[in-house]
Amino acid sequence: MDVDPAGTPVGPSLYERVKHELHTELVTSLDPSVLRTTSRPELEAQLRLRLATTVHSRELPITRSEQERIVDEIVDEILGLGPLERLLRATDTTDILVNGPNTIYVERGGHLELSDVHFRDEEHLRNVIDRIVSRVGRRIDESMPMVDARLADGSRFHAIIPPLALDGASVSIRRFGVNPIRREDLLRLGSIPEAAMRLLDGCVRAKLNILVSGGTGSGKTTLLNVLTASIPKDERVITIEDAAELRLQQPHVVRLETRPPNLEGAGEVTTRDLVRTALRMRPDRILVGEIRGLEAIDMLQAMNTGHEGSISTIHANSPRHALSRLETMVGLGMGNIPSSAIREMIAEAIDLVIQVNRNSDGHRRVTSLTEITGISGNIIATQEVFRFHQRTVETDGRVRGTFESTGVRPDFAARFSACGLDLPAELLSIHEEV
Repeated sequence: MDVDPAGTPVGPSLYERVKHELHTELVTSLDPSVLRTTSRPELEAQLRLRLATTVHSRELPITRSEQERIVDEIVDEILGLGPLERLLRATDTTDILVNGPNTIYVERGGHLELSDVHFRDEEHLRNVIDRIVSRVGRRIDESMPMVDARLADGSRFHAIIPPLALDGASVSIRRFGVNPIRREDLLRLGSIPEAAMRLLDGCVRAKLNILVSGGTGSGKTTLLNVLTASIPKDERVITIEDAAELRLQQPHVVRLETRPPNLEGAGEVTTRDLVRTALRMRPDRILVGEIRGLEAIDMLQAMNTGHEGSISTIHANSPRHALSRLETMVGLGMGNIPSSAIREMIAEAIDLVIQVNRNSDGHRRVTSLTEITGISGNIIATQEVFRFHQRTVETDGRVRGTFESTGVRPDFAARFSACGLDLPAELLSIHEEV
């Protein structure tokens, strides 16, 4: 936008005015039947050629780079998601957060930064939101001011509008990398030491039931995806997710995804519905993207009735908090069962809680491996096998700390032996500074 000497916006910039005129002119001249019958690549090529010819034939008071940018942005507006397209094309962007038409943040490398991308106005932002939700058969309006959807590339999309969003429409997009993070990447990034990673490999192969705990954006799903690489190729794996993120390499995988209600409020399929369905599909392992409700009951019952080696994530800030949340979820659906019985069910089902955290410098690390050893009195008994101890934060903001063993030999060592596996020799002596 142009500004006056005091820095106050005074209206659309020359660039924006030229782009708006060209966009309006092109849209007016398009034949709707051509848009419906022409393939995306062919249509994009035609639009780019027409726009480039029009721009070059006129003496527009803008630079050559601005001319090229105008062509890109108008094509994105007609065929894609407008200003969001440029951010979605960037492979290093993990989150896109829209706090109104002129304030769009992106997360790169664990850090949020304000982007130079913006929408024309609130109406422009709302039009793009409507375009996204209409493609998946949803709607968003005053009677239904929140919506979740999945973009074509698998990214999770959430939007909320007035009257719930007081300052205008807000959008959050969680992106998933084109190339999923693998075991080697976690080691290279200093997220976990080699010995602890080999221990987790063995835990998966020994079919321990594992709960991955962490806060928002801490890397729970990323770690879950890495762990699945240790599942033997001959096992039948069923995944259950709200939005398909897991990318298993095994040949025998059945992927299930929940479904929200349709415009009439019917047809919803919940995680709990899918967990029950999965139990009838002869699974060797069940992987649940995140436990957040009554599906916790069915998942625990599955773990306790022969479906070993199941893995799920839960939103919690510590292993003890994860177990407490799990107990609360089960209690909500089994109100007539005493808490002692629920804790016993959890202790019998879960073998290991892996805690992941995102440090203040943006680094995601495995901060605790905690074994569930049973019931002690009326409390779920645990013992920590490994942890990350934060020592200090340097002047540049980098978190420094130590990966260290607790000296405890895990009880599940017997499970390793029964499966012909060995605990890493250096498990009890890990001391690695990062």
